[in-house]
Amino acid sequence: MNFSRVMLFIAATVIAVALGLIVNALFLDDGRPKITSTGVVSIGGPFDLVDHTGKTVRASDFRDKYMLVLFGYTSCPDVCPTELQVITEAMDRLGDDGKDVVPMMISIDPERDTVAVLADYMGHFHPRLLGLTGSLAQVKAAGKAYRVYFAKTKPDEDGDYFMDHSSFVYVMGPDGKYLHHFAPNVGAEVMTRKIRQLMSDG
Repeated sequence: MNFSRVMLFIAATVIAVALGLIVNALFLDDGRPKITSTGVVSIGGPFDLVDHTGKTVRASDFRDKYMLVLFGYTSCPDVCPTELQVITEAMDRLGDDGKDVVPMMISIDPERDTVAVLADYMGHFHPRLLGLTGSLAQVKAAGKAYRVYFAKTKPDEDGDYFMDHSSFVYVMGPDGKYLHHFAPNVGAEVMTRKIRQLMSDG
């Protein structure tokens, strides 16, 4: 074996060992990746809004309560009313156990969702459901705290428009911290069971 082949063999061996160490560092024996990060995404925070009765509402008003938070709007054609109906059914299923749960929808369309509009809309859902609105700056601040995406679509020739938005329902603990979120169409039974579990663990 000449010198060049020896050096090539040594280089290949070093590379193989290095790759083995990298794989061992990044993956478990069964091939699953090792999780080394302990960081937690910050979701939630203070907000200063107005509810559908005209009362000023702040996030701090709900300390010692669990919050179910949906960002939506009253002109939403499908997702928002569907999710609000799921929340309504989940609250009904919780019964007396839901006395410490405050469901709410924060409007992402304050231009149209006035207090009066929200008051009429909330009448179609659970009696304890809060509709919240405010200035565009206040709504944007709340959306940023909850890492919610929303954007106004281009109005049509009649001035009508939709709001593109994410549609998670967030569960916030009595200390105001994020506990869980539900994706759209999760269903009232699943939502109820998870809320009970979170309340029991808390």
